[in-house]
Amino acid sequence: MNKENLLIATTIGLILQLLMVVAGHYMPPVKAKFAVGGMLISLIAGAIYIRLEQQGWQGALLGGAIAGGVCALLAIAVSVSLKDVPAMVLVIGTLGSVVAGLVGGGIAKLV
Repeated sequence: MNKENLLIATTIGLILQLLMVVAGHYMPPVKAKFAVGGMLISLIAGAIYIRLEQQGWQGALLGGAIAGGVCALLAIAVSVSLKDVPAMVLVIGTLGSVVAGLVGGGIAKLV
């Protein structure tokens, strides 16, 4: 697993997640879509990782899961600190985003 490619995919995902969190803090319609938007961004981060790191299935799924989960974990922590979501979302949202990143890596590998 190439750490540089993982860092790139995670950073892109984190930037997108943070943009969504900040927008949702000020715009209730965006906040209402945190779950769907966050999962989609994590899926994208997972897909970006495998596009950067052309490797086998195991690496695609693992790297995608890590990229999707880490970017979500950090962004959800910001959202919790802003009191926009309850602390339990940190656990549930991160686990869901790990799965979404895994799926994104898998889809990108298939394509």
